[in-house]
Amino acid sequence: MIEICEVGPRDGLQNECKLIPTDIKAELITRLIDAGIRNIEAVSFVNPRVVPQMADAEELLKVLPRYKNVRYGGLVLSRSGLERALKTDIDFLHVVTTTSDSFNQKNAKRTVDQAVEELSKVIAEGTETGKGVAGVLGTAFGCPFEGEVPLTRVLSVAEKFIAAGCTEITLADTTGMANPIQVQTVVAAFYKQFGKEFSLGLHFHNTRGLGLANTLAGYQAGVTRFDSSIAGLGGCPFAPKAVGNVCTEDMVNMFRGMGVETGANLNQLLETAKWMEENMDRPLDGMLMKAGIA
Repeated sequence: MIEICEVGPRDGLQNECKLIPTDIKAELITRLIDAGIRNIEAVSFVNPRVVPQMADAEELLKVLPRYKNVRYGGLVLSRSGLERALKTDIDFLHVVTTTSDSFNQKNAKRTVDQAVEELSKVIAEGTETGKGVAGVLGTAFGCPFEGEVPLTRVLSVAEKFIAAGCTEITLADTTGMANPIQVQTVVAAFYKQFGKEFSLGLHFHNTRGLGLANTLAGYQAGVTRFDSSIAGLGGCPFAPKAVGNVCTEDMVNMFRGMGVETGANLNQLLETAKWMEENMDRPLDGMLMKAGIA
């Protein structure tokens, strides 16, 4: 069974020039839930001046439907973000750092070591309050500024986040630099160090057209939790040439063809993708809504 973490409402929208109203975001999330998605990265607790698309996090959370089997996650980059998050009813904190100093300096104005030191305290405090905490490690498969990021660095950051209290780790290919063999190598190294019982997720972008290929490689290596974004929305304000995430309905269609269960209703996802394209007033990257279900 594949566990989808839908990141469209956060990662999908954060880089868009058109500001999406809170009620449209709420309807998007409701449609995703109706289509069977149960894990949704809904908001980001970041500086609204830097990422204005995410300025309504608290307002959005107040109007979202609540179900026992639906989990809402919120991105946290700093202690100030944690303080905002803890004033809401968010279920899971997605605590994020990149593993490249150059990228982290541009993204968060600090080195990786400085970020890990601060965020380890954020993770511990979030855990103490009863929130679930997932660690998200960006540039885990390469950095647009430095190139290769040593695997030892990625595993070291993961180890520190797990020690601080993370019960999940997601390795993110922030600018779409990964390839399938690399994905399998990284996943194997992670499981060797932390065990296959630990919850590992993968987050891919389709910058170079390898998003689904990398997803398949991760699945073949034993991963069953993947981030994706409806209609292929996505990008990063701090990542040059970053394009959308792996498309949710395209990924579900791939697994459906393979006979692998995702728990999602493909027809409803497809309708939601088309609806989102209308709201964005531009063509989106998803392929299935152009070709149709075979």
